[in-house]
Amino acid sequence: MEPYAQELERLGVGLAYIAAEKRHGIWKPEKYLRAHPSTFPFLLDEDRAVTKAYGLYHSFGHDAIRIAHPATLVIDWSGVVRYIYRGENQLDRAPVEEVLTAVKQLVTKPPA
Repeated sequence: MEPYAQELERLGVGLAYIAAEKRHGIWKPEKYLRAHPSTFPFLLDEDRAVTKAYGLYHSFGHDAIRIAHPATLVIDWSGVVRYIYRGENQLDRAPVEEVLTAVKQLVTKPPA
């Protein structure tokens, strides 16, 4: 979503990344983030609490062990999930246009 940072900012929405990974885990996220800074906040969900709370954790799959399904969530200001895309495998990501449409619908709807 980094290429869409300005558009998201213009819409007045925030974005946060979450990775179900240990700080010094196999993929070395701390090192990666130093080399590739993010525009948005990045949470390392080291104990998988966030991942589990959203039902995205899976203990075993054909392409992963004890990790999260890749997912994109659009959450409104009251904390309600308005859109969720749960990837079926580690390469399955939400279509960007679909996410942007969900965000735009959220910002154009009056608060309930």
